[in-house]
Amino acid sequence: QSQLSQALNGLSDRAKEAKEFLVQLRNMVQQIQENSVEFEACLVAQCDALIDALNRRKAQLLSRVNKEHEHKLKVVRDQISHCTVKLRQTTGLMEYCLEVIKENDPSGFLQISDALIRRVHLTEDQWGKGTLTPRMTTDFDLNLDNAPLLQSIHQLDFVQMKVSSPVPAPPILQLEECCTHNNSATLSWKQPPLSTVQVEGYILELDDGNGGQFREVYVGKETMCTVDGLHFNSTYSARVKAFNKSGVSPYSKTLVLQTSEDTQSEEQTLPFPVPLERSQLRRMSPFSSTLNLQPSFSGRSYFELRSSAHQLSLHSSLQSLNSAVAWFSFDPASAHADIIFSNDNLTVTCNSYDDRVVLGKTGFSKGLHYWELSIDRYDNHPDPAFGVARIDVLKDAMLGKDDKAWAMYVDNNRSWFMHNNSHTNRTEGGITKGATVGVLLDLTRRTLTFSINEDQQGPVAFENLEGLFFPAVSLNRNVQV
Repeated sequence: QSQLSQALNGLSDRAKEAKEFLVQLRNMVQQIQENSVEFEACLVAQCDALIDALNRRKAQLLSRVNKEHEHKLKVVRDQISHCTVKLRQTTGLMEYCLEVIKENDPSGFLQISDALIRRVHLTEDQWGKGTLTPRMTTDFDLNLDNAPLLQSIHQLDFVQMKVSSPVPAPPILQLEECCTHNNSATLSWKQPPLSTVQVEGYILELDDGNGGQFREVYVGKETMCTVDGLHFNSTYSARVKAFNKSGVSPYSKTLVLQTSEDTQSEEQTLPFPVPLERSQLRRMSPFSSTLNLQPSFSGRSYFELRSSAHQLSLHSSLQSLNSAVAWFSFDPASAHADIIFSNDNLTVTCNSYDDRVVLGKTGFSKGLHYWELSIDRYDNHPDPAFGVARIDVLKDAMLGKDDKAWAMYVDNNRSWFMHNNSHTNRTEGGITKGATVGVLLDLTRRTLTFSINEDQQGPVAFENLEGLFFPAVSLNRNVQV
């Protein structure tokens, strides 16, 4: 009895669920009927709207046919009227000439014969070529192209009934085209060769360089992307996926890449093959405080280190022998148009008396960085500025005029620190031709310090610095560094 009672309880629950399900189904029947009426009304309204549009277009096309009809009739009727008048004049002249020919007085005939002959020839010439040719054809040079509309009508269908396209296949990272340069990485990918599924775009993801979570750094249709402002001497993982209207593909295989090898070797190799050819990569405005993204050209870059034995007007080094080192030059792509480059973009001057800004190619977001600039020419006591800036700093004003730059500007006697057009810490001591200006960017302590001829100039210039910074200089035509 106990077992049967328990079994009946279970069966009772099923029966209760079945009754509720039957109520749900009956409600669905009613809802289907209501939705059907509503859907039919909507369908009729949409088709009626198409028919109304077709009738309006039909009326417009008939109006054009009527205009063409009236135009043809007018041209033909005008030609009939003109030809009738000329024919009447010609007939009258012919009848008069026949009466003159009947004249029996030779002297009277000779008096008017020359004038009549000229008039007859003139009238005949007026019936020259083209006069007796219709000016208008009877055909209507109009042809209604209804094939596209008929095709669209035949293809008119419910979207829900169409089979949706599948999601894309995982993209393939092209290792031979992926490369790193200083703290930038260029990644390239493609769809599998046999894939026929349409792709609307791609999503590139990178981790934080410490094995943390992935985050999106690029979304778009391009198949190549350059990421700037990565940490030096760090290992990043990258992956990419494709998407279309149907959904998102699985991820590609994960690619591990290394930024800026150490100084043990003059020229380092990458963890994957890199072509020997090199093409400059364009830099655009930062994607975030530490990443700078853009679709890249199909050029290549390779990792490059140079030994400190090279004498350069602009160079970068690190205080620690075992730390990573990043060499860079000035960047023509982001500089003001008045800046003049030479010496493989290691030396700059300007063709304007106004201050113009030029940046270094490499941005820093982590670590300790020091570089020096040699004053090759200094005329008429100008005040060039040296420091760091965001990529979108003003290029047509002294460095430090806006909130995107932190700088020291200096003349032949003294210097000032400037940020957001605020001048602070006037310090005695200036520059001359041959002087060396040093810039120490410590992103561990988040400070910026300057020196002239290896002696610190003033106190710590700026503190609490955070984000992506590019070496920067502003100068006019009286200065070359």
